[in-house]
Amino acid sequence: MKQPSTLVLRLSILLIGMLILAICVFGIPTTVGSFQLGGYDPILLGLYIPAIPFFIALYQAMKILSYIETKRAFSLSSVNAFRVIKYCALAISGLFALGMPYIFYVADQDDAPGVIAIALSIIFLSLVICAFASVIQKLVQYAVEIKSENDLTV
Repeated sequence: MKQPSTLVLRLSILLIGMLILAICVFGIPTTVGSFQLGGYDPILLGLYIPAIPFFIALYQAMKILSYIETKRAFSLSSVNAFRVIKYCALAISGLFALGMPYIFYVADQDDAPGVIAIALSIIFLSLVICAFASVIQKLVQYAVEIKSENDLTV
């Protein structure tokens, strides 16, 4: 039986998704209110909002892998999936950027610069993923255009 070449990527996406889901379902609710966190409770509760575009982007990545397996990698569906991933990464970055004033305030009160570093790294990594998805989207769009021109010249 032939194993798909995207099996490792699919397993990685599933593992990342299950890890974040476990944090959202078990980690954050048990941490919030269980002991004195200062002003970190709203930050922890606010992590649920960026989780939505994160899971949407994971779903789109799984769709792209299925397009690759069915030899439809260079199609408009792939272009749309990369576009959605780009917007999800941009949304995650924007949501964290909106929360930065409060994060900075709480971290300054608690003298915890690591919290600011984590938030800034999430913003930066999301922007990198946005730029990468944008480049790949343009490449796939260009390949789709070339493919459609080749299909018309017979």
